[in-house]
Amino acid sequence: MRGDNWATFRSAGPCAAICVLSLLGLVLTVAEITAQRAVTTVDGGIVRGPTATKRIALEFTGHEFAEGADTILDALRRRGAPGSFFLTGDFLRRPEFRRIILRIRDDGHYLAPHSDRHLLYCDWTKDKKSLVDRPSFDRDLRDNLAELAKLGLGGRMVGFWVPPYEQYNTEISRWSLEHRLQIVNYTPGTRSNADYTSEADANFVASAEIVRRVLERERADPDGLNGFLLLLHIGAGPGRQDKMHDHLGELMDRLIERGYSFVRVDELLAGSGR
Repeated sequence: MRGDNWATFRSAGPCAAICVLSLLGLVLTVAEITAQRAVTTVDGGIVRGPTATKRIALEFTGHEFAEGADTILDALRRRGAPGSFFLTGDFLRRPEFRRIILRIRDDGHYLAPHSDRHLLYCDWTKDKKSLVDRPSFDRDLRDNLAELAKLGLGGRMVGFWVPPYEQYNTEISRWSLEHRLQIVNYTPGTRSNADYTSEADANFVASAEIVRRVLERERADPDGLNGFLLLLHIGAGPGRQDKMHDHLGELMDRLIERGYSFVRVDELLAGSGR
């Protein structure tokens, strides 16, 4: 991604950040925003949290598959670490996933939308032209929120979400804010989000390579992985035999050895739990 496409709340001024976070009921003072060095955004979506402390948010998205769920949840529980799970309405409605969903909720992890039907909101061209109209977007998001409400989640408990395919534009971000929801995405540079690719795909990335890239980014980045949003999938399906979730515990341990702690997305971005 070109550097001139990146933006931060600070570049728009502290007031811009306060307006967005106030809309979510997550008010930060100018001093707090400055102390946290702001958050990094692309097209209105947050792609990295504050870099002042060694905190990482692990994000897990789910739509069709969930074979990694128990391994992921066990790894988090053993290390006393929270995760952030973003699930589609289709995922939430599947009876065979009910036990997993309740465990995510009851273990205290963040649970929020990943759209309802996993629609592609905008195309993959440079212009990112919207592929859905406003009524379709509204319906897709509200249907997911309705499913979350059945789990006792909603209102100010859900302030951040990951759009389907992690693909969005400024229009989608604006519509999202009008629902009192702030888009979050992943921090680029590690290919962790490629853990869904199958061995037959041209863009396949092996799990060991993902671990290597994460650790290399930690060494190379002046801020390490501070404020990182590290996105993985709760399941990759039968097409991938090399499951990244089997490497999650190892990766977490190596990052813990380097002084990092894991927090929920809302903790990382709202400044709570400090």
